[in-house]
Amino acid sequence: MANFRLPSIPRSPTRGSLPINLLHSVRIMWNRGEHGADARSEHVAEERCEHDVAIGRSLSRGTPRLSRIYRITIPDGIKPGEEFQACAGEHTVRVRCPPGSQPGQSLQITIPMDKNKSNVPPPPLPELPPDSENVTKIPDQDLAPGEQTAYYVEIPEGVRGGQQFHVTINGQLLTVRNPNMGRAGMLVRVVPPPANNDGVVASLDRPRPSPQPLANPNEQRDKTQRFEVVVPKGVKRGQPFALFAGGVRVLVTCPQNATNGQRIQFNLPLGLVNGPDGPKSKLAEIKLSYDKDGWTRTIRATDMKFQWTRFDEKGNVDERKRFDADRSAYVLKLDFSDDNHRMRRGHVSLVTPDKGIVDSNIMNADGSELASYSDIASAQMKSYEDKINWFRDTCKQLAGDEGYKKMDIRREYLLSDSIREVMSSSREELRTLWRFEFMGEPGIDAGGLKREWFELVTKEMFDPNLGLWQSSATNQMCMQINPASEICCPDNHLMYFRFIGRVMGKAMFDGELVKGHMVKHLYKHLLGWPVMFNDLKDIDEEYCNNLKGLKDMGANVEYVGVDFTTTEELMGMKQTVELIPGGVDIDVVENNLPEYIEACLRYRLLGRYEAQMSELMLGFYDVLPEPLLTIFDFQELELLMCGLPVIDTANWMEHTEYTGEYDRKGAHHEVCVWFWEVVSEYDQEMRARLLQFVTGTSGVPANGFSSLQGSDGNIRKFTIQGVGLDTCVYPRSHTCFNRIDLPLYDTREDLEEKLRIAVTMAATGFDIE
Repeated sequence: MANFRLPSIPRSPTRGSLPINLLHSVRIMWNRGEHGADARSEHVAEERCEHDVAIGRSLSRGTPRLSRIYRITIPDGIKPGEEFQACAGEHTVRVRCPPGSQPGQSLQITIPMDKNKSNVPPPPLPELPPDSENVTKIPDQDLAPGEQTAYYVEIPEGVRGGQQFHVTINGQLLTVRNPNMGRAGMLVRVVPPPANNDGVVASLDRPRPSPQPLANPNEQRDKTQRFEVVVPKGVKRGQPFALFAGGVRVLVTCPQNATNGQRIQFNLPLGLVNGPDGPKSKLAEIKLSYDKDGWTRTIRATDMKFQWTRFDEKGNVDERKRFDADRSAYVLKLDFSDDNHRMRRGHVSLVTPDKGIVDSNIMNADGSELASYSDIASAQMKSYEDKINWFRDTCKQLAGDEGYKKMDIRREYLLSDSIREVMSSSREELRTLWRFEFMGEPGIDAGGLKREWFELVTKEMFDPNLGLWQSSATNQMCMQINPASEICCPDNHLMYFRFIGRVMGKAMFDGELVKGHMVKHLYKHLLGWPVMFNDLKDIDEEYCNNLKGLKDMGANVEYVGVDFTTTEELMGMKQTVELIPGGVDIDVVENNLPEYIEACLRYRLLGRYEAQMSELMLGFYDVLPEPLLTIFDFQELELLMCGLPVIDTANWMEHTEYTGEYDRKGAHHEVCVWFWEVVSEYDQEMRARLLQFVTGTSGVPANGFSSLQGSDGNIRKFTIQGVGLDTCVYPRSHTCFNRIDLPLYDTREDLEEKLRIAVTMAATGFDIE
């Protein structure tokens, strides 16, 4: 933020006259009696001057004048040389924008005091609040030369590792993150940002009594609020950093002309700053209360688009470039090559999360805005049930009232007729009402025939015998794309994936269900959520463990004889696939092992079926706008597409096995009794989420929990394994074995809290250990 200051006024030895046009191009005109100022100013300081002050080109001589200095912000749309109005104390003035200035920059202007109020003392600056009781200043002699003033802060009682708490230091309200290994009573070292002693500028880094946001004449019309923040230490030009503005996590990019310690400004919509209306869901409250380091969807202040960002242990934006199996991630991005109204073309790719940008508003077909970023941000904080209601209402508005499309289907040619009707539809027709008629059968479609059609078509499409999908190696109930679909279904297999993408999108749009559960990372792909190395475990745990074994070998990995290739078996035939160009000639050694694991991740999560996934995504987004889906997590997406299962807790409990510390007493162990008491109090949504957490899917076998299968296809019942608190603090899941590691908690309340946190945080994909 540039800070234009007026030149200092030399004191004349004889109190003579001053140079004309002292204020240069900053022109100030008294405008008493006017109302509705176009800009506000902030009282920065007061000076009592014993010399003359030039106002415009007029010159006052003789009597000394008193003056005050104000800071104002150049409004949007103002060019150099143009005038704008501003409020300066009790007066409304006009200011001419200086040459070389631009909107958003600050000016300082000097305003003469009213002679009738010249003896009125200036209002005192607000007193700074005292430091918190748990704050102790580090003596200067204990600091290194040139080191900033630092403080010791004692971690309060009840604050766990990774949580945040607030303290007041030197008049500044600061948010401190407790280190992951921090405990109550421990001391953490805090270096507060430099304090601004003027006591008036509203900023994010130093909340003040009765703060006033910087304003401009367009803010009320555009419904935005301007914020000011100090560029943190260590942030380079062009580098992003995150902060909370009005309770919203915002990603701000340091301007090329800014440096550490300099103030910069940005605007946020008032609807976003004011926060979502209505109560937050319990799950959202837990995610906010137990904020963990990991990928977080943030708002970019530059264009108000959603972007994934990861934060390191210090809360800074993690910008590491090299692949890290524990921290790095990719998101699926769909790029369109044309915008044909009937059949768009494009392709998908895995990109780093910072490049997975999503619009934060929803547009109507006529180009008008249907839902803004504040509407979407509000919906993201709702309960699952309220999210569905908001989603349904938005879909109804997107559908409009354009009549209906008749779908003529012959049962004996169900798939071929359905493909003909769906694939001939334009994108606008995909959002209209569909009415089905099974030819040769009496009956009027009042909703029942449509429901039956969705069930029959999706059941047939997900049938492994068709060759488009295959059962996951780790969960027989979950389907994954068959990489050999072209061989199994040579009759234009990609068209089938575009078709099923449209059917899945239309089912969500109309509130119908899909008869097929997919592997977890495919739901993440549909949402553009980050996928990480641990997602390989849900596809092939043995393969994932083998890659982990290579990491543990260190320098000895070069003796394994691995190169940048993999072997695929298609229809009994094995073939070698290069993971990168020329991979057959590149041996894996310790130095390039991260790149090898990265290549394996990209291939297994997309490369094997990139063409099929492109068509599936194109069909899906032919119906649903991508911003509309940002309100859901991947667990909620599965529940929305496949429906909330009716989970019989008694049947679940009856077919559960107990191992470890619970082996002897089983269901009669005190902790297990608490567990089933908590589960019985859950609603269907939380039971489904718990089932997703332990088994990897919300699906329940048709014969109940007695038929629950493991990764080997054999019956593997739901298992509760007792472990000590020294092994893990939160419950852990092993989806391949349908097992949950449940620590030996001391109280029912502790179990209930830890279990809810574990199940909730599983939807974020972040590790809670």
